[in-house]
Order: sequence, then structure tokens, then C-alpha cells
Amino acid sequence: MSEPAVTAIPAQAPPAEAEVVAPESEEELAEILARASAKGRVVSVWGGGTHRDIGYPVEPDLVISTASLTGIEDWEPDDLTVVVRAGTPVEELESRLAVGGQTAVLPEMAGAATVGGVVATASSSYRRLRYGPTRDRMLEVRAVTGDGRIIKGGGRVVKNVSGYDLPRLYTGSLGSLGVITSECLKLWPRSEAEATVRVDEVPGPELLYRPLAILETGAGITVLLAGTGPEVEDQVRRLGGRVEANTLTYPAPFDDEALWSLRVRPSMVEEARSRLPSGVAFVIQQQVGEVSFAPGPDFDPGDLRAWAEERGGALVRVRGRGEADPWGTPPPGLDLQRRVVAAFDPARILEPGRLPGGI
Repeated sequence: MSEPAVTAIPAQAPPAEAEVVAPESEEELAEILARASAKGRVVSVWGGGTHRDIGYPVEPDLVISTASLTGIEDWEPDDLTVVVRAGTPVEELESRLAVGGQTAVLPEMAGAATVGGVVATASSSYRRLRYGPTRDRMLEVRAVTGDGRIIKGGGRVVKNVSGYDLPRLYTGSLGSLGVITSECLKLWPRSEAEATVRVDEVPGPELLYRPLAILETGAGITVLLAGTGPEVEDQVRRLGGRVEANTLTYPAPFDDEALWSLRVRPSMVEEARSRLPSGVAFVIQQQVGEVSFAPGPDFDPGDLRAWAEERGGALVRVRGRGEADPWGTPPPGLDLQRRVVAAFDPARILEPGRLPGGI
């Protein structure tokens, strides 16, 4: 699955008509799902309730809350790894890691989002330009399948090549392959120095060495830097811009009802920006190829989506509901995807119809 933009999304409560359960262990969760599978009950997975607008809507009979599956199970600072239960809020995990001078590079301004929710929706930090997307830091995943099997994939080491790559498979699965119960994440040390620099134009690679992010909004372009003090000072000098802060400053969160994500090749973001509706708020992740924008609830994605898809990109709604299709043209390989989902959820009770193509 491709990755939605980073935003502080308001939390949604589970639907009042659905039964809500909050298992405290994998074993309890496995029993609940096995019974639900046998009875054909439609199940949704609920973490912080911040990503429920992604994909087609689901009307569940049963909601699995991960509110009781919280806490750090194992943290190895010297190995730069942490094992965390899926219901742990992102902000809580990052606060704990910060005490040890480390970060899991999870989305900024996460609000009520949980670690499991971030993985299930493949949400990434603005710092992905340097550190890569969330899926690249997934070392191990534990989950319970739709029919109640407890499974594990990957391992708690950075170099791990044994078995199927279940951590990447589960990243972006939107709950369709099972309920994630815990993850092992690769960590990064926090930098000695940071800076947010305002520049007049997108800098070329000759001026920068591994910036954290190059972000463009209607207010201009900022470059986020991190490293040793001398490294940051040298890059600030090379950029010739204005230092806004000796820390990392991110664009203000979108507070609009509808939010869309345009994903194209990095070389195409300038043309993508020119095709946005007039006057919309936007954030461009330069050299990443994602343009997030808030066009209002009545936005018709037709022309912009056609342009993106003709060039191998996509236009996806990540917040808000309406008549417009949230995904656009289904990707190739739907039959394969259906077979994969069926292997993990034979009765198809977990988030049925939410994925592209209505899988």
C-alpha cells in the first residue's frame, strides 16, 4: 500500500451500533476472532481512531480495540531496536525513546494515533526523505489472523532475511490480514543539532547531504537539517537561507474536513502543484513525490486523478467521506491480493471491502 500524508487527524469513536471488545492478550484476541470467523461477523480494528476514513467504509458488527494492548515489551538501545505493543500511542512511544536519545521516526503530530495504526495504514514521518518510510524500519510483526491464528514474521535484529517478509506485507494492510499485536522497530539516534532553514528555491543535491526533509507550502520552502553541530552549520552556510529555528519545525496540521494525497514521481511535483485547485492549502514533500492538499468536501478528483494515473501515480483520499472514490483505478494483481487476503482471513471478516478494488 502507498502511504498517506502526515497529519494530526481527529480521533473517531467506534460506531455506536457495533459491539466493542478490548482483548488484553493475543490468546484472548485469537479466541474472539475464531468465534467471529465461525459466525461470519464483520470486524473492524480500532486503535486511536485517526485513520478510519482511509479506504472504502466498513460497517462492522464487532470492533476490536487495541486499547489494552499497550506498552514497550523490549527496548535494546545498543541494538537500536524496540518491541512495542500495537495499541501504544505514537506520542507515548516517542516520548519514552527520547529519554534515551532515540526515535522510531514515526509520524509527527500523531495525535491519538497508535503504533499499530501507523503500521496498518503505512503512515510515515516527514523525515522519510532521509530515513525512508515506516515499512523500512519494520523488523518483526506479531498478529492474529481472521480465523484466530497467532503468527509472527521477521526477527528482532536489523539484518534479517529468513522467512516471508510479513512485516512489509502487514504494513499498509488496513487490518485485512489480521490484527497486529506488536511490532519490532528499528530506531535511530537523535541528532546533536537540528535546524529549520527557509530558502527561496528547492536546493540541489550539491548543497545538501541527506536532509531530513524539504517541505513546500503556500508560505514557502523549508529545509530540515540534523547532524553534528559542524555538519548542520556547514549545510546552513551552503544553503544561504534564513534559519527559522534551531529545531525541527513542521507545517501546521491540516484541519480541513477533506484531505487528499497526490503521489507522483519526485520529478513531477512542480507540475502536480500547478494542477491543484486554486487557493488550496498544500504540503509538498520535495524529492519524495507526495503532495497533500485540502480542497474542500465537494472536490471532484476526476481530472487530477486521470493525469496522475496516466503517469503511474495515484490520487487518494485520506480523510473525509463523500461520493468520490477514495482510491481510484484499482492496481494490477487484484486476484493475487485476494488470494493473499484469503490465506490470512478465510471467512473475509476483517475490514471487508476497505482495500482498493473493494477487496
